Amino acid sequence: MDRWARHSAYSDPGRHAALLDQAEPDITTASMVAQNLIAHYRFASTPLPESSNDDINARWLSTILEIDQQRHGAPPTAPRPEAERVQGCCRDHTLIAVGILRQHGVPARSRVGFADYLRPESRVDHVVAEAWLGGRWVRFDPGLAGPRGRVSDPHDIVVGNDSPFLTAATAWSGYRRRGRPIDDLGVRGGPVEFTGPPFVLSYLIMDVAHRFGDELLLWDFWGAMPLPGAPIDYELGDVLAELVQRADRQDETAELTLLDLYQHDPRIRAGDEIVRHSPRGAPPVRVSLIQRSTSTRVAATISTD
Repeated sequence: MDRWARHSAYSDPGRHAALLDQAEPDITTASMVAQNLIAHYRFASTPLPESSNDDINARWLSTILEIDQQRHGAPPTAPRPEAERVQGCCRDHTLIAVGILRQHGVPARSRVGFADYLRPESRVDHVVAEAWLGGRWVRFDPGLAGPRGRVSDPHDIVVGNDSPFLTAATAWSGYRRRGRPIDDLGVRGGPVEFTGPPFVLSYLIMDVAHRFGDELLLWDFWGAMPLPGAPIDYELGDVLAELVQRADRQDETAELTLLDLYQHDPRIRAGDEIVRHSPRGAPPVRVSLIQRSTSTRVAATISTD
């Protein structure tokens, strides 16, 4: 569990570590702080200022905390008006919660998949958190303040094939092994429709990256992630889905095999440079993860939730 109790480059708070020290290392507090610091860029209850639109690309927790402190300069539990919070999404709620828990030595990680409890009769792409507590991975949604849909307790979401939160691995396996439909999983209504197998495979690769500490933005693309119209590596998806599901059942051999695959297979691992697309339709750009810089624009575009 040590690998999940230490900060990743993404969850490292940098010079703002004291802010995380101030938060109690429990799921309830971590979720409350996440909701207090982040306003969802699409689903906020009040209009968000255009001046903070670029907040959504703050991939490092240290950057998110820096933006927050420039606006507020207050402890993370001090209430922020929604319109003055950092614009973000479920990935950012989760990164903050995971960062708080890791800061106190609690193993925690993010999971990428699909939720059926956020919008009526719809499975939405989503990121939640898991914390190792009481000898098990407790799955929770840092963006929820209370019950919603099939989730009666957002601080302990049931797991399994019928979970309200479907991991990308479970979605892929259900599709490939049992013919379960996944064409509704993805993004509709943006500049490009992106759903079904290519989207789920992309999220499966994303989930593996998050599992091992590369908590990238949901609109980052690399390796074998297939953009619409590109070839789909079904065999790779099958291998990853099986390993993730076995690892989720505490199969240590599968966990280590998955880690080795991620560390050495460029189809899966996010290398020194990725392509960042935009949920708002802006042209994609190349981003250096080593230099933490944005460089040239590239030719394609896609929109994700």
